[in-house]
Amino acid sequence: MTGVLLWAVLPYLTIAVFALGLTWRFRHDRFGWTTRSSQLHESRLLRIGSPLFHFGLLFVIGGHVAGLLVPASVTRWLGVPDELYHLLSLTAGTVTGAATIAGLGVLLYRRLRTPAVRRATTSDDRVTYLALGGTLLLGMSATVLTNGLGGGYDYRATISPWFRGILFLQPDPSLMDGVPLPYRLHALFAMALFMLWPFSRLVHAFSAPVRYLARPYVVYRSRDDRRLAARAPRRGWDDA
Repeated sequence: MTGVLLWAVLPYLTIAVFALGLTWRFRHDRFGWTTRSSQLHESRLLRIGSPLFHFGLLFVIGGHVAGLLVPASVTRWLGVPDELYHLLSLTAGTVTGAATIAGLGVLLYRRLRTPAVRRATTSDDRVTYLALGGTLLLGMSATVLTNGLGGGYDYRATISPWFRGILFLQPDPSLMDGVPLPYRLHALFAMALFMLWPFSRLVHAFSAPVRYLARPYVVYRSRDDRRLAARAPRRGWDDA
């Protein structure tokens, strides 16, 4: 029963809270849909930690998408041996995970070191940082200790089919029975993080300025343009 609750019920509860929470936040708290930027208080450490964290996390997410959604049969069909896939996964996961954790460490140090940034940190932020840090550290533990130093673990035979079964509404919690503890804790922390996501500053991930790529140009004129100063002011609305 515990396995069914953790690996069949909890994932769908996570998806429901994530989707409904984002919808509620967008409809009722658009002014709070922000990162609550603290760049004005301190920028030197931010310039170091933010790129490390965000770019590292981007590659970490990409690795998870490839590892969880792409079956092993596809990579074998493409001519990638399992040994090479394991080596690439271990190397890329270690490097990008270390960069992400290092970036998060710099950002957390910045929050503790800068009084103004520390005062701007809410209780929601602290819970989010705990869930995010725990997820990253457990993921690194699974990658380096279990999958690397421990001799390797083929998560594509258990975790990946379980994850795809959740997406295709065919959950099989028995696939998680023999999974090493770091992987299971990593999955549980990740589900907790996604439940917190809609109610934290992490919602800014869905506010990427993609429309800026196609928006019209903005024309700026200098204040020193004497032609504007020479023009006589007009009363009322100017239709020109």
